[in-house]
Amino acid sequence: MGRGPSRTCVACRQEAGKADLVRVVRLPGGSIELDLAGHKSGRGAYIHPAAGCIETARKRRAMDRSLGATVPPEVWLQVSNLA
Repeated sequence: MGRGPSRTCVACRQEAGKADLVRVVRLPGGSIELDLAGHKSGRGAYIHPAAGCIETARKRRAMDRSLGATVPPEVWLQVSNLA
């Protein structure tokens, strides 16, 4: 017990600890950005910072569906830089 919160990657659908995933958030104003601290308010989606998961999420538009908005290229670039 006490392993910390677990979340599901939108690409591979594997559960992982919150600290092992990257959170992307759609803010109340509609903009989408990376949430490295994991505390911003808004609709969040989690992804492994791994090239395979990032590529799968982009191809399947999994992040877009989860957030209900199109993820801009600059956010994908930021996530890719973490891989």
